[in-house]
Amino acid sequence: MAGDGDLKQKLQELQKRLGKKHLFEESVCEIRSLLLQYYSSVSPSIQQSFYSVVCRVSTILKTRYTSPGFWTAGLKLFEDAERLVSNPAEKKHLQSCITQAKDQLFEAENSSEDLQSSRGGTNGGYLFEGHLTVDPEPPQPNWMLQSNLLTAAATLLHGESSGLHAEDGNTREHAVSALQELFNRLDDIVPEILDDDSGVPRVPPASKEVVAKLPVTCITEEILVKLGKDAVCSICQENLIVDDKMQELPCKHMFHPPCLKPWLDQHNSCPICRHELKTDDHAYESWKEREKEAEEERKGAANAVRGGEYMYV
Repeated sequence: MAGDGDLKQKLQELQKRLGKKHLFEESVCEIRSLLLQYYSSVSPSIQQSFYSVVCRVSTILKTRYTSPGFWTAGLKLFEDAERLVSNPAEKKHLQSCITQAKDQLFEAENSSEDLQSSRGGTNGGYLFEGHLTVDPEPPQPNWMLQSNLLTAAATLLHGESSGLHAEDGNTREHAVSALQELFNRLDDIVPEILDDDSGVPRVPPASKEVVAKLPVTCITEEILVKLGKDAVCSICQENLIVDDKMQELPCKHMFHPPCLKPWLDQHNSCPICRHELKTDDHAYESWKEREKEAEEERKGAANAVRGGEYMYV
């Protein structure tokens, strides 16, 4: 490498190649090679370029790719970069990238093992001849958990009053298991009204149909100039670059689609202006409509009072 200028240009080229799936793993390996070879001897500005490219690898992995091979390459890069950087903030961020990569690979490995286990045996993924296995059983819906809670509570109360004998161990075990699952998902099935006297219901997730119809824009040079060089996705806080896909809310604010969906599932509002999307919960939508009408009535009453005050001044 002739000098800082050539190295910086090479890093910029590699950053652009990261957006092409068939070049991603190769590009990450090349970035890692350059990092190990040059980082310790280059100027602070080139070291910052290295850090920016490594952060870009993390963003692309989080927002686009799930392949274990890609995450393995990213993990090796993050670990090498974390050992080389000296800035505490950069080191802390890279440590979080390492943790996330390890978690992703752990989940991928467990999912693969679970799938093989669910298809177990030597008959190639069949429960019996002519019958394919099914996916792992999904979590029980909240209404079923609530029903199981009542059954489990009744069983335990009956057992405590009459005395469960050794042969009743399985019954008691099932009841305790149901209560344990209830406890694990308490936040999901108990409405958040115990500590809230305001009467405001919890906001449900955004409608899946509404989210699916949100327009997706591909960032171009022109859009990036308009947004500014420091433009970021406000959810993951990573800088935007050309070819990034961004999903636009009705309020015109844009975010990475993989960042936006879980945010809307949890908060159902724009992270910037708090604009709220429509939900599939008819009871909540009816409450919102009633609140809107009540607010208009309150404003009308307030205006009438102010008008009366002006008449008597």
